[in-house]
Amino acid sequence: MAASDQKAIMHPPTGYELGTSNYERYTDSVFESHYNIVKKIFTKYGFPGYRLVGKDGAKSFWLIVQHCDKWPKFQEKVLRKMRHEVLNNNASGENYAFLVDRVRKNKGEKQVFGTQVSFDITKSQAHVKDLEDPEHVNQRRTSVGLESLESYLNRMSINHYNMNKKVYQKKGIKGPTLYQVN
Repeated sequence: MAASDQKAIMHPPTGYELGTSNYERYTDSVFESHYNIVKKIFTKYGFPGYRLVGKDGAKSFWLIVQHCDKWPKFQEKVLRKMRHEVLNNNASGENYAFLVDRVRKNKGEKQVFGTQVSFDITKSQAHVKDLEDPEHVNQRRTSVGLESLESYLNRMSINHYNMNKKVYQKKGIKGPTLYQVN
């Protein structure tokens, strides 16, 4: 399921162009199918941590929940259970941070860790909107095992540029705009 989730987002089948309603219907069908399965898993086991499904299994479960944006109450329930597993060294603090921000963003609240990005397509640069206490974001990121915000944004900018290289090159943009890393 995690592989098909990522394929839907990054490598959709021929005929499904990013940003089209056809593509959105395709990803929605993948996400809904996965939601129905992970909901059953969650009902039976709670957040399936390392001791139950291993690190890859826990990461796959989290990844699928990340994309359950149409079911925010479910994401919140998972987040509460996942926090308990993180505190018991049975789930990833990094993944938890991503889900915290995803849930907060879906609720219209400010992000804590700056994991959910948008892109300035005029210069191929990732940025974070609505960040709580930006002066201390790197301290919070470090506390859960994440790289600095600047390094993360640079990585996201490079990935986004590479995924959309032809479009950017047509616009005369030869590479992403990167942040200075201290």
